[in-house]
Amino acid sequence: MNRNPLTVLALLFLASAFPCLSAGVADYLKKPDPWYRSDEAKTIAAHILSYQTDVGAWPKNTDTVKRPYTGNRKDLKPTFDNGATMDELRFLARCHQATRHAPYQQAFQRGLDYIFIAQYPNGGWPQYYPLSKQYHRHITFNDGSMVRVMEFLREVSHDPVYAFVAESDRKKAAVAYQKGIDCILRCQIRIDGKLTVWCAQHDEITLAPVTARSYELPSLSGSESVGIIRLLMSEEKPSAAIITAVDAAVAWFEKSAQQGIRIDTISDPKAPGGKDKVIVKDPKARPLWARFYDLKTQQPMFCDRDGIPKTSYAAIGHERRNGYAWYGSWAQSLIEKEHPRWKKSLGSRR
Repeated sequence: MNRNPLTVLALLFLASAFPCLSAGVADYLKKPDPWYRSDEAKTIAAHILSYQTDVGAWPKNTDTVKRPYTGNRKDLKPTFDNGATMDELRFLARCHQATRHAPYQQAFQRGLDYIFIAQYPNGGWPQYYPLSKQYHRHITFNDGSMVRVMEFLREVSHDPVYAFVAESDRKKAAVAYQKGIDCILRCQIRIDGKLTVWCAQHDEITLAPVTARSYELPSLSGSESVGIIRLLMSEEKPSAAIITAVDAAVAWFEKSAQQGIRIDTISDPKAPGGKDKVIVKDPKARPLWARFYDLKTQQPMFCDRDGIPKTSYAAIGHERRNGYAWYGSWAQSLIEKEHPRWKKSLGSRR
């Protein structure tokens, strides 16, 4: 498959930022085409098929490669979360391309239909389908969920490996992808008349920023927004609306960088496990971005499981302070290299 370089960057970002993604399947996607006719590939494909749920998708946080599923099929929960489903479908597509084995095509079609059915009329995707009554029903950018779905649909619409897919479904994938782009543009948060970035999840009806888990409050996302920007920049012919959205989001990241600090893990005999994470002042430290920024002040925001926002990293308890990625260098390469290169490339496309 020939991918736009910026698309590759987006995929690399997802893999590095969220190591929980299904790396087992992803590793095999690097194999050459002839390998997919091997006995090893057939065995892995059989394992992957055993985990496919009745509605067509796969469960998260599950190694679908090493061994077949032997449990109760009712326990398999279909989702797009944490890297589930997309790489399994990519693997089956490669298997079918190599072997023309009908069960691979049939399983792939069920998965593709699942993606189509799960999309909201406004273009967004929930984290789970069938829909949950909890936060999983919201349009989910968290951990790159919706971006990964859209990357996959774009591949289906034009990459040769998916030539076996009916032309009507390839066109349907292109339409679904474009609806996703339109949804992203509509979800971009505007504060005091200025476009900023995105929340990790948005209401599936109003598109407003909403709460997910108790410590993931409506906010400006310093992590997920980077993946969204990279997706928008990977458009071959970006519209004026996309260019405006990207430039505004990058400008927000530039002014929201946290300078002169780093996060250290220190020994603390009084802390659980004898360790704790603290902020240390360091004028030479690379810029960091908070995972969440307050929608009113646009300053970093932190939260325990009680759902009460704090303005200080030190103010939250040990469990959440040490058990969540509150800071990261997510936007550094975007600002220093990728966005300038993208802006330069726009001139050569006109």
